[in-house]
Amino acid sequence: MKTTKWVLDPAHSEITFKVKHLMISHVKGAFKTFEASIDGEDFRSSNFNVTIDTGSISTNNDDRDAHLKSPDFFEVDQYPKITFASKSLKKVDDDEFKLIGDLTIKGTTQEIKLDTEFGGFMKDPYGNEKAGFSIKGKLNRKDFGLNWNAALEAGGVMVGNEIKINAEVQFVKQVS
Repeated sequence: MKTTKWVLDPAHSEITFKVKHLMISHVKGAFKTFEASIDGEDFRSSNFNVTIDTGSISTNNDDRDAHLKSPDFFEVDQYPKITFASKSLKKVDDDEFKLIGDLTIKGTTQEIKLDTEFGGFMKDPYGNEKAGFSIKGKLNRKDFGLNWNAALEAGGVMVGNEIKINAEVQFVKQVS
């Protein structure tokens, strides 16, 4: 019996985030190294799995990136991976879904719900069948032990608690 697995096309995929800085603007960043797969032909009954290398975080600022990798935030030496394992994919309308699953950061697991848009299927010029998704959501960083902050003299804090997540991902169909 043939099984279908979809594997990430890293050249056409990205995971980005943004967070409030100084209460007036956002800092954006990305994880440069990650893997993802979908097991099964019917996405609604498939397992979506993602593993992100925390050491690959990039905000285009070396000092900030070093701070994010430190024990104040991701503590990459002790927690080198962020993982997501889906529980369900629920249809909202034609191409809109809610992807529900467990996100684990720094050893803490929380269920999250992500707005997911299915972009469709397409064959690339080499005959590979691909599927595309746009995913967005938000989380409270403190729910995962990312607690560092600094109070500002004029009031407020340096780093917001809400993290907005965006992913644009393409998968390549593998049949074995």
